[in-house]
Amino acid sequence: MYGFFFVKNKEELTMAWLYLVIAGIFEMVWATFMKLSNGFTHIGWTIATLIGMVASFGFLAKATAKLPMSLAYPIWTGIGAVGTVLIGVLLFGDRLKPATWIFVILLFIGIIGIKMTASEGEIGHLLIL
Repeated sequence: MYGFFFVKNKEELTMAWLYLVIAGIFEMVWATFMKLSNGFTHIGWTIATLIGMVASFGFLAKATAKLPMSLAYPIWTGIGAVGTVLIGVLLFGDRLKPATWIFVILLFIGIIGIKMTASEGEIGHLLIL
């Protein structure tokens, strides 16, 4: 039925959330590799970027087969955004103003909030972990 997501068991739902987290991690990976590609001038990092993109979208597609897009997409982008900020700071020496850190923390809280406040009515007949 269009607009509803039916899950046979809790394991399917758990796997969907796991796919979503993996998709978010691959989003961080490809963004990092893109930086390392130096504007796609280094072929190895460029190929790694493309592989990371395909993996990220592939796992996102697997997740959205069981999770609604309205939850999966913002969580996926949020994982990628927060993770990429942390990678930029830790690996590339990016410096952020204290006010920027506040918004990164708010983004993280928003990701957790979206996951925690999803009601059964918003996601059809899914169980919430």
